[in-house]
Amino acid sequence: MGKRLTVQDIFIYPIKSLGGIRLNDAVVEEKGFRYDRRWMLVDAEGVSITQRKYPQLALIQVALGEKGLRVFKKTAEEIYVEIPYDLATGPALRVTIWDDQVLAKTVHPDFDVWFSNFLGVKVSLVNMPESAHRKVDARYAVHGESVSFADGMPYLLIGQESLNDLNSRLEVSVPMNRFRPNIVFAGGSPFLEDSLRKIKVGELEFQIVKPCARCVLTTVDQESGVKGKEPLKTLASYRTINGKVYFGQNLVALQSGTIKVGDEIVSIA
Repeated sequence: MGKRLTVQDIFIYPIKSLGGIRLNDAVVEEKGFRYDRRWMLVDAEGVSITQRKYPQLALIQVALGEKGLRVFKKTAEEIYVEIPYDLATGPALRVTIWDDQVLAKTVHPDFDVWFSNFLGVKVSLVNMPESAHRKVDARYAVHGESVSFADGMPYLLIGQESLNDLNSRLEVSVPMNRFRPNIVFAGGSPFLEDSLRKIKVGELEFQIVKPCARCVLTTVDQESGVKGKEPLKTLASYRTINGKVYFGQNLVALQSGTIKVGDEIVSIA
């Protein structure tokens, strides 16, 4: 693979489609990193709410506290709620993410009010219990893995050089947070991740299962919540295959444990 590859960044997004968190290390679990997309906002029909329709969700930041999530407005950090990790008062309900339905539990009415007031539309905060099994698409699963509330796959890998290549073509550069990866690696050539099949990150093995198709969410500025045309327009000009625009690779974890920033990434198949 040429130049040594190392983990540059690790990100989790505890509440789907809200602000992400950069970590120095993370616990690797079957469904995704610990706490990654284990919460989600749903509408009155139980359908997931994302930045695709509500780009202003980018303005809500999440932090990991000692006993729970701290959720606050990026523009006014004094406006916040704290959501205990183990709180799910119920009742259980069936929620929808794309073509999937999975059982979730409502967290607490107080948080529904907080988020509903922010968005101006009635929403509920739900949690995915450990007992819930939302199966990865059978075409890509290795050992029948389950996934969290992520769009479809437990992990997303992107090389920093791939973003550098894209930014070299843009009038205004975009940060990596437009693409919501879990693992960003340094080293190698642009889009090296496309050629990887099985990798070892630190001591843990991952299987690359499919390229990640991108959508309008990449056009939402994560600091302002404003939607534009880039970088999807430029990306489409050179990364389109069969009508889909690809950037990054989805993976499943073959082992559990911990990875950290600085870990070496090695191709093993």
